[in-house]
Amino acid sequence: MSAVKLEKQGRISLVGFYGRRAKRLLPAAAVVLTTVATLSVAFLPNIRWADIGGDIVASAFYVANWRFAESAVDYLAQDSAESPVQHFWSLAVEEQFYLLWPLLIIAAAALSRRSHRRGRPSTKGLMAGLALVALPSFAWSVHLTSADPGRAYFVTTTRMWELAIGAAVAILAVRTARIPSAIATTVAWVGLAAVIVTGFALSADAAFPGWIALVPTLGVAAVIAGGANAGRLGPARVLGAAPLRAVGALSYSLYLWHWPLLVIAEGAWGELSLSASVGVVAFSAVPAYLTYRWVENPIRRSRRLAVNPKRAVGIGALATLALLNVGILVALAAPAVPSGYTPSPTALANAAEGGVVAGIGAATLAENPRNDADGAPVDQVDSFTPSAVAARQDVPVVYDRGCHADTQETVATACTFGDREGDLRVALVGDSHAAQWVSPLAQIAEERGWALDSYTKSACPFVDVMVMSGSQPYRECAAWNDNVMAKLTGVDRPDLVITTNSEYLVSEGGEALSATASAQAIRVGLRSTWSTLTEAGVRIVALADTPRPDIDIAECVSANGDQLTACAVPRQQAVGPQAGIHREVALSLPGVASVDLNDAICPTELCAPVIGGALVYRDTNHLTDTYARSLAPRLVAELDRVLAS
Repeated sequence: MSAVKLEKQGRISLVGFYGRRAKRLLPAAAVVLTTVATLSVAFLPNIRWADIGGDIVASAFYVANWRFAESAVDYLAQDSAESPVQHFWSLAVEEQFYLLWPLLIIAAAALSRRSHRRGRPSTKGLMAGLALVALPSFAWSVHLTSADPGRAYFVTTTRMWELAIGAAVAILAVRTARIPSAIATTVAWVGLAAVIVTGFALSADAAFPGWIALVPTLGVAAVIAGGANAGRLGPARVLGAAPLRAVGALSYSLYLWHWPLLVIAEGAWGELSLSASVGVVAFSAVPAYLTYRWVENPIRRSRRLAVNPKRAVGIGALATLALLNVGILVALAAPAVPSGYTPSPTALANAAEGGVVAGIGAATLAENPRNDADGAPVDQVDSFTPSAVAARQDVPVVYDRGCHADTQETVATACTFGDREGDLRVALVGDSHAAQWVSPLAQIAEERGWALDSYTKSACPFVDVMVMSGSQPYRECAAWNDNVMAKLTGVDRPDLVITTNSEYLVSEGGEALSATASAQAIRVGLRSTWSTLTEAGVRIVALADTPRPDIDIAECVSANGDQLTACAVPRQQAVGPQAGIHREVALSLPGVASVDLNDAICPTELCAPVIGGALVYRDTNHLTDTYARSLAPRLVAELDRVLAS
């Protein structure tokens, strides 16, 4: 539209352009975001309010995609529930592109003046400008989708080429209208088929956008370019049906409403069935129509705003500032995060003498905790620590110190605890489930005068196999493992390696093996890895992997404070096969000992969310640092047994 205006009038009004965008987008978005804020506080657990408030602010300023990109690569946030405004990421990308688009047209016009075209940009000039945007963006999209798919999905730089293709279709509209009808019909139908096939062929965990996004993007471009001249034989005969036109008219409001209602319904009532999800989406047509009828159209068609675009821009600015306040209020409504719990180091000395330490968490259980009634789930407790809202921050210190490698890192960087010159050098190695044991081991190292080095990396088991990361082989993990092994078998090798890991699918030929085949490959990989260490003279303690509730325990207790048993999960379901694999391989190798503390984490047939006044998990599968610390007396007793043997 801007290019057409410039072609006809020889000029473009930036205020007019942004005024039209403000009228079209901001009023409906403001209604939806304000409603989301209200419904979130009314129906969602308070543990989510602070994040949702920040999401609303980011959405109001059209930078939500960058916020969600950071969350996508934050391993600690990956188990968090989806945001009710997560869909605003695509609107943010679009608006960021439209900040650039009129400036690109103005630049093309300026160049045209030098070519004596009276300030009207040539088609070639506009297409060249789009190419300068699209080609680097596409190349970056292909690279980043392979290297960092979580971030690639959201960031603007990997998406601008898609919008540039749409802009190119608009610029070339006059020329594409001259395509012969037969060719236009074929092009349009092939384009529609490409879009439909892509929708069915792509799996939910496929890396996107990357090169594969060319298929649906060019498909849509083909439908638009060929559809105008295809006539009744083209897709317009189907896409122009009255029901689809009605959906098209409501498309923006439907886009705004359907996702928040799905997320809030699931947060309030639990996981939705397919039929329930379809029902919620169908219901979203009601507020979508009301928004379209009473908000979108009156403001978009307002004659007063049409003749005074500055007023439209001003209304948009006021709406944005109002949403800033709404988001801040939601965030402020969230409970404050209290300080964390740190157990007394004297607990370690008492445990070394075989005593049971009074305190919290596992320290309140019997020496043999299996079936201890104090570890059974109950509906209510007087209090627990950390609070649900603080649970996300109750993590090992390695995350703050920067020595826990993220998914992209390959350098083996250690955090060192205890006495660097201690007589016994211990290394903790593995993924985030290994990192859970940093705090209790650091306390033990400090008390005993040991040197403890921690080598941990997100979603990366210390196993001699290639595991999967989403839909891609996790090559950074394999490289990191090689670098860690070089340190563990080098001149400064430790006396003892403590290791554990969660469950993983193994890659073979770039594809994921089945769960059964992966488990067997993990067995083989563990034998290879542990044999390499023992041959270098390093003893090994294999810690059994901790139980996995696979529900967000912190969010669950936030929502069910008066019925904590709703957050209990069956032990048989939570204790996965990985613990047995570690034990099995350890028993088959000399120099490797197995330690299993899972009875002190899930003592009864139902795994309790709170034990001894301590919240056990901070998410779906990681212990709170508080509960891990309470396991220190039991862990040191087991290590003493191993070292004495």
